[in-house]
Amino acid sequence: MLKMFEYNWQVREDWFRWCEDLPEEELLKERVGGVGSILYTLFHIVDVEWSWILGLQGEPEPELPFEEFASLQKVKDFSSRCHADVEPFVRAWTNEMEYRILSEPDADGKTVSFKHGEVMRHVIAHEIHHIGQLSVWARELGRKPVTANLIGRGLYD
Repeated sequence: MLKMFEYNWQVREDWFRWCEDLPEEELLKERVGGVGSILYTLFHIVDVEWSWILGLQGEPEPELPFEEFASLQKVKDFSSRCHADVEPFVRAWTNEMEYRILSEPDADGKTVSFKHGEVMRHVIAHEIHHIGQLSVWARELGRKPVTANLIGRGLYD
């Protein structure tokens, strides 16, 4: 599990660097598909990871408006702050945590329950899904996307 989080964190940092060459209006431009803009997608990836991990730790999950983070540097800073909360939990993951239950209200107020392992894998897959969308947008801009290749990242040396 840790290696896949590390993979996502590496790819996320690569996308932040990729974005440095784009004008802010391109980062904020509404795009077809995904959750909106390139910058909002990166914010959303970080926010979802952080919120789920806080939930697994029994902490409240704050609702943060994107407007407060609508610049590349602010999203990068937000990612760093959230990473400080997320990484220790991920590194401390044990097989015993796999079947713990997270129960919380859904949008209709009904209580839903998830196994912690299912949530962790959802967080991993969620980021990979959105990274695919960023890759499509990169190609639409005529730019080479960040590689999504797991091999060659030094994670399994």
